[in-house]
Amino acid sequence: MTPSSESQPDIFSTRSSGILLHPTSFPGRFGIGDLGAAAYQFVDFLADTNQQLWQVLPLGPIAFGNSPYMSYSALAGNPLLISLELLQGEGFLKPEDFEQLPQFSDDRVEYDQVTAIKIALLKQASDNFKKMATPERKEQFQQFCESKADWLDDYALFMALKHTHNGASWYTWEPELAKRQPEAIDACKQQLSAEIFFEQFLQFEFFRQWTDLRQYANSKGIRIIGDIPIYVAHDSADTWANPANFCLDEATGEPTLMAGTPPDAFSETGQLWGNPIYNWDYLQQSGFHWWIQRFQAMLDYVDLIRIDHFLGFEAYWAVPQGEQYATNGSWIKAPGKEFFEVLRQKLGTLPILAEDLGTVTPEAIALRDYFGFPGMKVLQFAFNEDFRCPYLPFNYPPNCVVYTGTHDNDTTVSWYEKLPEYAQKNVLTYLGCISPEGLHWDMIRLAFSSVANLAIIPLQDILGLGSEARMNFPGQAEGNWEWRYRAEALSDEIRHRLGHLTWFLGRAPVK
Repeated sequence: MTPSSESQPDIFSTRSSGILLHPTSFPGRFGIGDLGAAAYQFVDFLADTNQQLWQVLPLGPIAFGNSPYMSYSALAGNPLLISLELLQGEGFLKPEDFEQLPQFSDDRVEYDQVTAIKIALLKQASDNFKKMATPERKEQFQQFCESKADWLDDYALFMALKHTHNGASWYTWEPELAKRQPEAIDACKQQLSAEIFFEQFLQFEFFRQWTDLRQYANSKGIRIIGDIPIYVAHDSADTWANPANFCLDEATGEPTLMAGTPPDAFSETGQLWGNPIYNWDYLQQSGFHWWIQRFQAMLDYVDLIRIDHFLGFEAYWAVPQGEQYATNGSWIKAPGKEFFEVLRQKLGTLPILAEDLGTVTPEAIALRDYFGFPGMKVLQFAFNEDFRCPYLPFNYPPNCVVYTGTHDNDTTVSWYEKLPEYAQKNVLTYLGCISPEGLHWDMIRLAFSSVANLAIIPLQDILGLGSEARMNFPGQAEGNWEWRYRAEALSDEIRHRLGHLTWFLGRAPVK
């Protein structure tokens, strides 16, 4: 029996559409998108084109490979997204602080250069905040630190310790710090108080700026879809502060079981992600406290949540420590139904989208459908020779979200160019086209005209860009997450065309 529709947000049963765009892709003069003027201009673009949804990638502080899916915290925000111009507006930076900026790329995020420049300016702002902030603003800072203390205290200390250890992973620190012995932790809190303050300041400013932006988006009728990766990074504040939640070797801190996927048609050895597997027995005994805290924290700053690798809540592939490949893993059942039941008791509604791509088992589908979570349909997966394919629009249920592609896919223009000839013919036949000219708009129209209640289009596809605008190449360690658009790309012509198409196909908000 499926829970009643009363437990689902109304947006899930309304025809609507939106755009997938991570904030790092905004234009601006600091080499990376941020939460300043360009973010508000993008929200205006969404409203002007009749969109109701804005989907972002995980917003946490990035670690290895600059990936938002490999973060130092499941709950903190990425300091690189803080707007320096908004800090200037508050008086914590001056215009002359920006006079010696390098010539950043307008098209790519050059992370090393951006990080060096931006963190130095953020430290300057933090120092000025200490000296110049009004009593009211300092009180707001104190209230923020107290309200977020259940994760912020650990995160701020974790980051301070990482910097003093030159970025080394926590499980290589001195044993008394790796194992969080109280005396050692208390001593470090005293010794690193300035560094801890800086980390708290960064989070205060991130959440203040993001909250203002979200409120602006909501005022324009835009809901924000956040993203929860099912696993957290091994080298993160989450595993260091909560080791009992994970399958870790008590002596070394290394995972005893690692996450991944089994061998399939795409990989003879499977995928070995290396993230520690959850200790689901312990989590269930604790009433899923950590997971509930994670969802509640996310809903403080987004409206809906996409769960990455939803399948892992039904069963997960676990690979023993020491294995070089994912081949020798095994499937283990997860208490997904029990968890979501508890989560529903806590939240009432479950504003969750399920990323259910890949090898989908009947059990995972049953779990998704029991709670009424919309699954994902990707048009780029649709055009092979099997017309029973679930990604073809005539096979969709209404309760799903359709994409032309995701952040892991090539852009639609480049995807089509690389298809074999038979698949290109299938695409054109389905679309009723005689040539691929303007194909990206044909694919957007196909998504919008489908019965799927929700449709999300990457901005790259709306702009008709090629592979130079691809966000991520799965399996490629470098060169990802860098694409940025230029402000002039959001032209009046595109506004009119997207807005009219959205209205004509019944996805505009009712006014």
